[in-house]
Amino acid sequence: MSLNRLSVVAAIAAASLSAFASAELLAGWTIPCAFPVGTGNVPTGTFFKVPLAVNSDGTYNANPNTGGTTWDAAMAGRADSGAKKLQAGFELSSTHQLASSGANATSYTSPAGNGSQYAFSSNVWKAGDFYQAKFDTTGYTNLSFSWDQVRSTTGPASWLMEVSVNSGTTFTTLVTAYDPGSSPSWSTSTNNPLATRTANLGAAADNLGEVIVRIRALVDSVNSSGTYQPGGTSRIDNIMVNGTAVPAPGAAVLVGLAGLIARRRRD
Repeated sequence: MSLNRLSVVAAIAAASLSAFASAELLAGWTIPCAFPVGTGNVPTGTFFKVPLAVNSDGTYNANPNTGGTTWDAAMAGRADSGAKKLQAGFELSSTHQLASSGANATSYTSPAGNGSQYAFSSNVWKAGDFYQAKFDTTGYTNLSFSWDQVRSTTGPASWLMEVSVNSGTTFTTLVTAYDPGSSPSWSTSTNNPLATRTANLGAAADNLGEVIVRIRALVDSVNSSGTYQPGGTSRIDNIMVNGTAVPAPGAAVLVGLAGLIARRRRD
């Protein structure tokens, strides 16, 4: 093979390496659909998965409450964006205890997001309650997890973010003792970048069939006098998993060839 032709192959290899080196969105939850609303329809209970209303063309029915496509139970919890969107094994949910001070059950709603139409919100927070994201990182490395979060003035004021790479047997804390704050309040038109937090998941989460991230309350919802407040809320939005795709074997060969050509040129 001539040196010129080898140079073309080297250029292709370099382009392939550059593409593989770029981080991409593996999975994201942007909360594209409104949750059920109206008397007797708002979901309550100790566990809830984010609902999706997926049309036959892959688009989302933003407000199924007004008619048309209904929530697709099979798709509940799945990522709505990214390279692995709508795949099985992906789940965004929330788990709560029932309020110990009364009969209140947690309600799940979709108020304004952080510069987006909807967010994932719930009330009746007790210490230990959490949001949870499950996802598959097969084929990806250098993973990061980001999320937007805000609370009401009576929502839990201390949280942590933790990750498990062994199906929830043990968790490692990555972000600890933070307060998401209650201001500025979120709106559909304005994004507050201060509401976003990001953590690297570490090498143990690379190329794995299941990773679990929890955003967990460390304290109860309380009012200004420190009394438990079941109406205190927290909401999250724009939950994103980013990573770098692992090069396919053919790409690795091209990268090696590029190195060989570069060495020949120096000789």
